[in-house]
Amino acid sequence: MKNNHSHDRRDFLRYAGLLSGALLLPGSELLYGKTPKRGMKLGFVTYQWGKDWDQDTLIRSLTASGIHGVELRVEHAHGVSPALTKEQRLEVKKKFGDSPVTIVGMGTNQQYDYPEAEKLKQSIDQTKAFFQLSHDIGGLGVKVKPNQFRPGIPHEKTIEQIGKALNELAEFGANLGQKLRLEVHGNETQELPNIKAIMDVATHPNATVCWNCNPEDLIGGGLDYNFNLVKNRLGDTCHVRELEETSYPYQDLMNLFKKAKFEGWILLECRTNPEDKVKALIAERELFEKMTR
Repeated sequence: MKNNHSHDRRDFLRYAGLLSGALLLPGSELLYGKTPKRGMKLGFVTYQWGKDWDQDTLIRSLTASGIHGVELRVEHAHGVSPALTKEQRLEVKKKFGDSPVTIVGMGTNQQYDYPEAEKLKQSIDQTKAFFQLSHDIGGLGVKVKPNQFRPGIPHEKTIEQIGKALNELAEFGANLGQKLRLEVHGNETQELPNIKAIMDVATHPNATVCWNCNPEDLIGGGLDYNFNLVKNRLGDTCHVRELEETSYPYQDLMNLFKKAKFEGWILLECRTNPEDKVKALIAERELFEKMTR
């Protein structure tokens, strides 16, 4: 028992020190008007590093890291889902509202490529439930996927179907003050000319693109060309992996975002498994700040 108490005390002191340091970080929203700074802001997706963190651990870890935004991926330990009652939603809203961490929104797996009309309707309805959830907990929007082309179905038909679904959902989300974010994702659909074709159908201004840093961003005309295809439809989120990776030109991407005057969230969707994730998050934040000066 003595060892456990010592361990708990060390953890407490460590987080207390980090939290006090976070009060001094540039752009800190502690105490907590949450008036976001202009320009790009670093946030976090509960993908691998945060999938096992409950809400308190998530808030504590991000606050200690100086990272003040989170996209809550569904089915993770934070437990935020459409199954929450009205009272539980208010508790989540208050918990994050009393912290420096903004709920950027919900990261869902909803998709609109289904050939079956009933499955398509179910996904649209479920997306609307996520919009309501994000609204109720103080979030800003919902991330969705295209998600793929189906064998035997012309690409043009799938593109039109996805685009029309996005228009319906964009209007629904706008009425709740929530952004619709289409992640650049899926077999072939993640190629930027196909995303552009979908967005050419999804003309509602609340239908936006979430850049996702895929290898396919570099094919065809290359990064600049593909970025410019959807530059005018970018929303307020972008997913990145570890910024020190050399397989993707992250500095070039940050330069494009700066040139485009992007003022949204660059969300860490990290895939490794460091032992000390708070330390790793701090390192990512410091690298982000260097890359975006």
